[in-house]
Amino acid sequence: MLKIALLGCGRIGKMHAATIARSPSAKLAVAYDPVSEASSQVGAQFGCSVASSAEEAIAAADAVLIATSTPTHADLIEAAAKAGKAVFCEKPIDLSLERVAKCRKAIAGHPGIVQIGFNRRFDPGHRAARDAARNGEVGELQQVIITSRDPGLAPWSYLEASGGIFRDMTIHDFDLARFMLEEEVDEVFATGSALIEPRLASELGDVDSVMVVMRTQSGKLCHINNSRRATYGYDQRVELFGSKGMVISANRRAHELKKYGAESTGVSEPFLNFFIERYVEAFSAGLESFIEKAITGSKPDATFEDGERALVLAEAAIRSLAERRFVKVSEVS
Repeated sequence: MLKIALLGCGRIGKMHAATIARSPSAKLAVAYDPVSEASSQVGAQFGCSVASSAEEAIAAADAVLIATSTPTHADLIEAAAKAGKAVFCEKPIDLSLERVAKCRKAIAGHPGIVQIGFNRRFDPGHRAARDAARNGEVGELQQVIITSRDPGLAPWSYLEASGGIFRDMTIHDFDLARFMLEEEVDEVFATGSALIEPRLASELGDVDSVMVVMRTQSGKLCHINNSRRATYGYDQRVELFGSKGMVISANRRAHELKKYGAESTGVSEPFLNFFIERYVEAFSAGLESFIEKAITGSKPDATFEDGERALVLAEAAIRSLAERRFVKVSEVS
């Protein structure tokens, strides 16, 4: 049993604690949060010890799961890696590419793996779509289309600290695009508007509705579209199109019952509410993959480099939006 220390006991930290509790291969050994009440709640619910500092928690486990606020990620990755622990860290590594580069250099040569929490790579439908493309079922892959829309606008305090939609939300889609394309992106064009909350543009210089077009060196194309609010629920779809056909990983519902009557036909359940419900299987699969790699010491399925490259694409999109042009990834990286 891999003993895991949980750093950060907010909403996503508690979700990770529940995922660890379900694992047959790991146990939650210790929890820490700067807000002691939050870590005490996790300790009481999941029967783990509660640390008084991050250092104490790191020392008490074999592996460390970082679910704290983004500005602390790089420091905690460095501390855990230097202690020789396997590390699972929620995205992003940091909002600054410079800080990410410093973190990469700081952990170079230290034992233990580092996996970044790009859970969508582990979604059964998304992975099945990728496997179908790899098996040649769509022929030569030509286009990847990713739709990702949240069910509602996040609280203003969250948006203020998020680093903007590309670093916070689209970064998942940048990683998923690379995962599907299996080819590095050469250039990025992004456009966006504050259609849901105009104050995002006037006060934060941010947007809530975006479209991104990316091109690889060989010419493969990817289109990402995001919205911070979809009135019909959490909209998550991936389409892979090629010379022989297409595969689609579609939205998920609680069940597939459809109702037919005099006033409506084909009425279905709404989409699963948000990321914790929609990607519950992906979170479990991602954790089990991390546990296996931590035990064997082999390369994780979502590496530190993947986290850095996704942030590079986010920075390219930010520059493209500001300058209204295609941006070569080489200009950023």
